[in-house]
Amino acid sequence: MIVLDLTCTKDHRFEGWFASHDDFERQHTNGLVTCPLCATREVRKLPSAPHVQRSSNNHDKTSESMTLESSASDVTLEHSQMLAQLLSKLRESAAQSEDVGKNFPEEARRIHRGDAEERAIKGEASLADLESLLEEGISVLPVPPAKEDLH
Repeated sequence: MIVLDLTCTKDHRFEGWFASHDDFERQHTNGLVTCPLCATREVRKLPSAPHVQRSSNNHDKTSESMTLESSASDVTLEHSQMLAQLLSKLRESAAQSEDVGKNFPEEARRIHRGDAEERAIKGEASLADLESLLEEGISVLPVPPAKEDLH
């Protein structure tokens, strides 16, 4: 998983979490990356670099390189651990949700309109269904299945 710094045409800055750079590019190309403040799809990546903490002592170039590599690995490891925890919590939440199967888009709309009891649901939806639900202001969150759940 990667965390990217993003901005929209209205200069709203936010983070996006993606499985990879390719995943970001695919979602961006398909119009799935939107600003959480204004919902525009005109979003771009901001340059980013890992934070490197340097001490005030003078070091030779070898020790600076080692510090940079170590810091970058620590950041990557820390992000990986945070993402793993987040994914675990999302899967726990999904496990406690009512499975409505292929009726997910319709049931989400019924709940949103107040025609059905408000509750946590999970199910199946196409990319087009997800886009439509988001455009209607219905919050949905795709949660990738655990490897052991794949058939």
